[in-house]
Amino acid sequence: MASHARSAYVGCVTTIRGTLPPGSPDYVYLPVEVPSGVSELKVSYAYDRPSVPPGVPGNALDIGLFDERGTGLGGEGFRGWSGGARTEFFVRADDATPGYLAGPIRPGTWNVVLGPYTVAPQGLSYELTVTFTHGAPGETPEPVYPPTRAKGRGRAWYRGDCHLHSWYSDGRRTPAEIAALARAAGLDFINSSDHNTHSSHPHWASEAGEDLLIMLGEEVTTRNGHVLALGTEPGTFVDWRYRARDHRFGRFADQIHRTGGLVVPAHPHATCVGCGWKFGFGQADAVEVWNGPWTPDDEVTLAEWDNQLVTSVRERREGREGQEGQEGRDWLPAMGNSDAHRDPDTVGLPQTVVLADGLTREAIQEGIRAGRSYVAESKNVSVSFTASSTAAGDEGRHAGPGERLEVDADTPVTVRVEVSGAPRCTIRIVTDQGVLFTTEPLPVTGSGTAEWHTTASYAAYVRAEVRHEAAVGPVPGVMAAFTNPVFLGAP
Repeated sequence: MASHARSAYVGCVTTIRGTLPPGSPDYVYLPVEVPSGVSELKVSYAYDRPSVPPGVPGNALDIGLFDERGTGLGGEGFRGWSGGARTEFFVRADDATPGYLAGPIRPGTWNVVLGPYTVAPQGLSYELTVTFTHGAPGETPEPVYPPTRAKGRGRAWYRGDCHLHSWYSDGRRTPAEIAALARAAGLDFINSSDHNTHSSHPHWASEAGEDLLIMLGEEVTTRNGHVLALGTEPGTFVDWRYRARDHRFGRFADQIHRTGGLVVPAHPHATCVGCGWKFGFGQADAVEVWNGPWTPDDEVTLAEWDNQLVTSVRERREGREGQEGQEGRDWLPAMGNSDAHRDPDTVGLPQTVVLADGLTREAIQEGIRAGRSYVAESKNVSVSFTASSTAAGDEGRHAGPGERLEVDADTPVTVRVEVSGAPRCTIRIVTDQGVLFTTEPLPVTGSGTAEWHTTASYAAYVRAEVRHEAAVGPVPGVMAAFTNPVFLGAP
């Protein structure tokens, strides 16, 4: 059981000490009485880090703040979160530490929230110091947010990175630095996704421009997985304080949708504590299959996503054959993002390339939701992927990623992949049966074309991968690009 001891209040400073045992609650709330006339509240904290045997988690303690409106789920009293990125923070009416919200310091019971991410077998002892400064309050600035549209090129392919961290959570880059790196990476759009806080939202407006659409969101970091709230209305805060067994995720997925955002589970097979996705995909709009440099957990996520494609095809077919109450579920599009935090993390590695009607928040979201997209490792890599009917009198009918080519079961179909910017890479065509076609490595120019012929009776869907040369035997090479599927046959 956790123990807490509060020192006597001395002037404008109070100290709270305590020990959290292994198995502590996910969040521990420490009430702080804020008197009248306070213009600034400052919190600093420290905790012990005892040695632990190899393979045993040590101590890691996150921190945040709720004001006198309370700690209720939903976040009415939320005033900020810095996780484990900072050892101190302040809030005032006119300013706050990145990760925290400027606003009035009203008298009443505030709560510092501690999040024991991991606790060593010896327990976690902490010391918290709260300092009040009295004086006239400043004036809270009116927030200004980036526009929801940029100039764009009409209906075109737009490149974006929707998982980025600034110094408003555990990143080390300012919004200005991220925007500059996004432009250098050839991106047309980005999405802010700081952990468990929306405090960065007013700080992106000056970085947007006719050439760069900046959407606003959050990475909702629960104890059972992380999810991107992608392109929510400015100022939207999404609570994170629940596990899958609490049956609360649906409420917050609904909130993301209600505020205009997409629900995108992030790195669902990442190996960090609490990163594995446990909430299911029933309310997701897309899934982050590729996160940062290609690693084995991305390979696992790709395989699971492909299995979901097969399941969606089977259930749709069962529904079409008349099983009562079974209409088949929609498939889940894939996307890729960098999850960049700091140097040397590369913004735009990878990037999602979306076919959209314009460079607006709604158009980009619609393209992502529809799966009209592919994922590439950089601006240098481009992929054109189509499936076309080659039946007599049917020439010219074709479909691209996220679309369906409606053809009879035995109608000849030509699948064509054109690639540039991928020297020595191989092109693979994947169906519901697996990898059915692989090219020789592309020339050093990085450009090449592959064609494969099939029918809807043989392949329910086709998708393309572009892989670097394999390092070891039959192990597939690192991904350079992959597409969302084209479905074949009757809807």
